[in-house]
Amino acid sequence: MKVLAVGFGRLWTAQTVSSFGDGVMAAALPLLALTLTRDPMALAVVTAAGTLPWLLFGVLGGALVDRWDRRRTMWVADAARALLLAVPAVAAAADMLSIPLLAAVAFLLGLGGLFFDTAATAYLPDLLGRDPARLQRANSRLRGAQTAMAGFAGPPAGSALLALGRSVPLLADAVSFVVSALLVRSLPAMPRPVPEARESLLRQARAGASYVFRDRLLLGLALRPAVGNVAFMAVETVLALFVHERLGLGTFGFGLLLTAEATGGLIGAGIASFLGRKLGTGTALTCTAAVEGLAILVLAAAPNPYVAGLALAVCGAGMGATMVLGPSLRQTIVPAHLMGRVASTSRMLAMCAAPFGAFLGGWLAASFDVRTPLFAAAFLLLTMTAVTATMTSNRRVEAALRGVAPTGDPARPGPEEPVRESVPELL
Repeated sequence: MKVLAVGFGRLWTAQTVSSFGDGVMAAALPLLALTLTRDPMALAVVTAAGTLPWLLFGVLGGALVDRWDRRRTMWVADAARALLLAVPAVAAAADMLSIPLLAAVAFLLGLGGLFFDTAATAYLPDLLGRDPARLQRANSRLRGAQTAMAGFAGPPAGSALLALGRSVPLLADAVSFVVSALLVRSLPAMPRPVPEARESLLRQARAGASYVFRDRLLLGLALRPAVGNVAFMAVETVLALFVHERLGLGTFGFGLLLTAEATGGLIGAGIASFLGRKLGTGTALTCTAAVEGLAILVLAAAPNPYVAGLALAVCGAGMGATMVLGPSLRQTIVPAHLMGRVASTSRMLAMCAAPFGAFLGGWLAASFDVRTPLFAAAFLLLTMTAVTATMTSNRRVEAALRGVAPTGDPARPGPEEPVRESVPELL
C-alpha cells in the first residue's frame, strides 16, 4: 500500500537526520570533555556512560517496548533527548559544564537511544509486512544512511560546529531529535501485538532472553555480533598505535584508513540483499563473517598502508552486509510480541562484549606486540564463523521462514487487528 511506502520514507528520513546528530555528538562530546580535563579516566567515564544503559537495562527496556506503542515510544524518546540537550547547552553558555554533567547527559542519551532503537527494530517489520526481501532492502538503506551520516558527515560537522561555540553542536543535535520526533509522530499506526497474560516485567524480560538462548538460529545470530565486538574492540583499541608504529602513518593517514573502512561498510550494506538472494541468507552470513576474519588477518600482516586500507575496506564491507542480513532475518522470524525483548537481548550481549574486547586488546599489545591483538581478533572471528555456521545455515533459515505465519507472528491476530493486504513493492 502507498501509505506504507510513505511511512518507510519518513522513518528513513527520521533516522538519517538523527544519525547526523549522533555523528555530531560523537565528535563533539569527547572534545567538550577535553576542554574540561586531560585526565584519561575522566574522559573514559564520559565515553563509557553512553553504553551503560544497554548493560543495565537492555532486556528490561525490551520488555517495556513490547508493552508500549512502538511509534509513540520512538517519538517520545526523541523529544525527551531534545529537551535533555538543552541542559548542557545552557550550562555551556553559562560556563558551568562539568564532567559529571556530561557523563549524566551521555547516560540519558544512551537510555533514550535504547528505547528508540529497540522500538524502531520492532516497528519496521510490522510496517513492511514482515517480508524478508523488503526488510533486507529497508535495513540496507537504513544502515547506509547511518554509516554516511554518523560516520562521514556528522563528525566533521561536530568539530566545525564546536569551533562556533560549545553550545552549538548540542543545539544542532537537539534540532535533529526534534525533526526526527515530528517525522516519527506522523508515521502510520500499527496494530499492537496480541497481549500476553499479565506477568511481571522481570518475568517477561526473562522470557524474551530465554527465547533467544533456546533457539539455535537466534542464538547464532546473537553470537556473531557479541564475539565480533570482542574482536573488533580488540583491534580498535590498538589500531591507532598499529597504524603509527607498523605503517608509519600520522593522524591524517589514520583518518583515511577509517574512511576506507566506512566506505566498505556502505558498499557491504548496499550489496547485502544481492548476497542474500544469490547465496541464501545463512550462507551469506557465514561468508561475510569469514571475510571479516580473513581481512583482519591481512591487516595484521599488511606490509604497507595500501594493503591495510584495502583490508579495512573489505572488513567494513563484511560488517555492513552482516548488519543488514542478521537483523532483517530476526525481524522476519521473531513473533511481534517478543520482538523488543529479542532485539534488546541480542544488542545487550554485543554491548557487554565490547569492554572485554578493549581490555583484551590492550593486554595483548602490552604483553606481546601491537600486532598480537589483530591476530587474536582474526582467530576469534574465524572460530566464531566455524561454530555458528550450522546454527545459521540455509537449511535452518528456510525452516524458520516456513514456520512464520502470514502476519509474521505465530499467534493469531486479535479481533481488533485488521487483515493486512499484501504489501506492494515499496523499496
